[in-house]
Amino acid sequence: MKILTCAQVREADKFTIENEPIASIDLMERASKSFFDAIKQKLKKQNTIKVFCGVGNNGGDGLAVSRMLALSGFRVQAFKVAFSENASPDFLTNEKRLTKIKRIDYQTLLSEDTLPTIDTEDIVIDAIFGSGLSRPLEGFPAKMVNHINGSGARVIALDMPSGLFCEDNSTNDNSIIRADYTFTFQLPKLAFLFPENDKYVGEWQLLNIGLNQDFINAQETPWHFLLPDDLKSGYKFRKKFDHKGTFGHGLLIAGSYGKSGAAVLASKAALATGTGLITTHVPSLNYTIQQSSFPEGMVSIDEDEKFFTGIKDISPYSAIAIGPGLGKENQTQNAMKLIIQNSTVPLILDADALNIMTENPTWLSFLPPGSILTPHVGEFERIAGKCSNGWERLDRARDLAFKHRIYVILKGAHTAIVCPDKQVIFNSTGNPGMATGGSGDVLTGILLGLQALGYSSLYSSMAAVYLHGLAADLAINKKPMESLVAGNIIEFLPRAIKKTFY
Repeated sequence: MKILTCAQVREADKFTIENEPIASIDLMERASKSFFDAIKQKLKKQNTIKVFCGVGNNGGDGLAVSRMLALSGFRVQAFKVAFSENASPDFLTNEKRLTKIKRIDYQTLLSEDTLPTIDTEDIVIDAIFGSGLSRPLEGFPAKMVNHINGSGARVIALDMPSGLFCEDNSTNDNSIIRADYTFTFQLPKLAFLFPENDKYVGEWQLLNIGLNQDFINAQETPWHFLLPDDLKSGYKFRKKFDHKGTFGHGLLIAGSYGKSGAAVLASKAALATGTGLITTHVPSLNYTIQQSSFPEGMVSIDEDEKFFTGIKDISPYSAIAIGPGLGKENQTQNAMKLIIQNSTVPLILDADALNIMTENPTWLSFLPPGSILTPHVGEFERIAGKCSNGWERLDRARDLAFKHRIYVILKGAHTAIVCPDKQVIFNSTGNPGMATGGSGDVLTGILLGLQALGYSSLYSSMAAVYLHGLAADLAINKKPMESLVAGNIIEFLPRAIKKTFY
């Protein structure tokens, strides 16, 4: 799914109005009805619903929603936040429709002296500013937003939390609605996918309002939101006469003394993804643990008891991953350098392999094209430098991927796959239960399994992050997030594959 800028979405609105064709007021009614249908299940008749409407089209939506709520028997108070004398035509139309309903309380707020009381039991619908905002709020609108934020009431934002910009908010951190829920129209807003904006957006949901899909498909954008339909056409199903050799042979270089679990988790995840063979290279003291914990895999034994110091031949392997639990010994670093120099396939680098790259940044230039780095925020900033916000971090990741012709998987909520052409694909699956030791090792294993199967680095990255998150989502249907462990993600990986592709 594409993520368009708000300017592009406005053009989609305009195109839809002209080519469906549909009057703008009727498109507003359609959008408002979709919002009303989505929120009514979160409302109770005993709540007072206070709808704050700016004088633009977002406010027009708010007035239409107020009318629908009142006609459905909800107790509604609607407020016109008159920060300007220039109201949009569709706002004025909906204002006339609303004022014909005698049982609704409709008031105009002209200044901070007229701010109404908001009780903690009230439900607030924020329809003050939509997606067209281009500068931080100040004056009366800022006071209004701060008043809502300080009320303690539950807040539902209509399309956008007022005060939040659609894309870059790096210079905008004051007087923004802190919504509990945001119901946004048609496509995700890029701002929703940065961690610093979570406190404003809350839980968000897409509402399809029927904007012209052909127009959306024709738009160019570097931003995308990953859905299962993006994966289905590229998936390779097994054929009757296939055999284990058909499905590739992956090499995992992982584990050091005391960190054998990382190698076991990644190995199991790789084989559960569908690859034919997995060989795990471990220090000699980890051999027994690896072989007994993962009898389906093969083991390559290092000459050193505790650390990775080298492997003689990497040519038999169709994919190579290195890093989980590896350690950063000098001999390990030298051996990893040889892997980088000699590999003819893209490498998957995680955990200590990334930390080694931090100490040897020039090695990035020697990575095989299409290699995949899987840093969490701390690991990425050790490579690319400290960042003050998610926008800056993503910008640096795009430069890094472009410069070195690699993929950077920035792990976190809505994990971002940053491509060599600077395209960015945000994941739609996953939950906070994944914030547990070993979760990243499982992702590395899934990536290795997919790469060994012969998928491209792009497809492997997309499928891995999606399945990884989906498996965790399926797991928390059976247990609370707090109890999720990395092994549960592997346990539910087959169900994630079946749900996605079958």
